[in-house]
Amino acid sequence: MTNLKIGVVGIPGKWSTEALADAVEARTGFRLVIDMAEVALDLNSGSLMYRGRDLCTLDGLIIKKISETYSPHVLDRLELLRLAEARGVRVFSRPEAVLRLVDRLACTVSLRAAGAPMPSTVITEDAKAALSAVERFGAAVFKPLYSTKARGMCVIEAGEGATEAIAAFSAENPMMYIQEKLDLSGQDLGMVFLGGNYLCTYARVSQSDSWNTTIHSGGKYAPFSPEPELIELARKAQAPFNLDFTTVDVAFTDTGPIIFEVSAFGGFRGAKEGCGLDAAGALAEHVISRTRK
Repeated sequence: MTNLKIGVVGIPGKWSTEALADAVEARTGFRLVIDMAEVALDLNSGSLMYRGRDLCTLDGLIIKKISETYSPHVLDRLELLRLAEARGVRVFSRPEAVLRLVDRLACTVSLRAAGAPMPSTVITEDAKAALSAVERFGAAVFKPLYSTKARGMCVIEAGEGATEAIAAFSAENPMMYIQEKLDLSGQDLGMVFLGGNYLCTYARVSQSDSWNTTIHSGGKYAPFSPEPELIELARKAQAPFNLDFTTVDVAFTDTGPIIFEVSAFGGFRGAKEGCGLDAAGALAEHVISRTRK
């Protein structure tokens, strides 16, 4: 037991947030779950207040979840946490690191710059360029720049109705993120890293005819043992982001493995149900060891 005061930024009542708060409390005796919707930054006093407590007086903060859904508004919440960091509070993962991952386009650009193998992708605001991409791919997955668990994504196939489908997507998502739809054989992987070190891999296996394998769409977690080469591929993909905890989404194609994305926050449930790993406890230990330094 330590006397460290470490808060958990997350969604009160959600399993992963509460599991992490439980893990921190078990090791420090201190528990604080922080809903960013109730946080107020006062630049004159330099305080970051939550329910009467200045978060800048804590020893550390762990960002488990910044919002229920992703949007540009999430970036504003991360900026508030930069103030706590500037005042000496250790934040895990650092807000600047998370900022680069919340926006799907920013994550993609960083992965491509690092040489990660990725699906063929087109990003454009131009409907004609979008239609050209769909015709070239045959079928494409259109993804919002801010989303998780495949929310808001749709498949548009070449042929009749493609123009209208693109227009409908563009009305909600002016900057269109378009990725070639690949045959993933109903499975993809979540490869878990803590402080840049590999922990385990779980598979997300489709239980239906859905085009994606996310748990939100009915997929199930299963154990998976990757080859060393695949672990190294995922390690290199997450390395530029310098995250304390993350999951790298990997899939197999006819031409080899590809990287879909690096998660800003990582998945506790996949690690638990697919690997039997207490990721919340592992992250709490990691944070405590570094906050003591």
